[in-house]
Amino acid sequence: MSKTATVRARLEPDLKDKAEEILHRIGLNASQAITMFYRQIELNNGMPFNVAIPSETTRNAMEKTDAGKDLIICEDAEDMFNKLGI
Repeated sequence: MSKTATVRARLEPDLKDKAEEILHRIGLNASQAITMFYRQIELNNGMPFNVAIPSETTRNAMEKTDAGKDLIICEDAEDMFNKLGI
């Protein structure tokens, strides 16, 4: 089957650049990645990953993180585990 359909999407330029750099490193271009994504949607009869509405707690945490509030900065994994008490 020939590829004649077109998909157009608007993305943040930084997101597009970062994603395409990763795709390039694994040997794919954007069209190939989108085709794989669409194929997975078809095979799964839905999204190929879980999509859920975040809880109020999760939404609050994401909003605080986006605003740079209540962040705990760790130097490395060991520092993180220490701060978590693990």
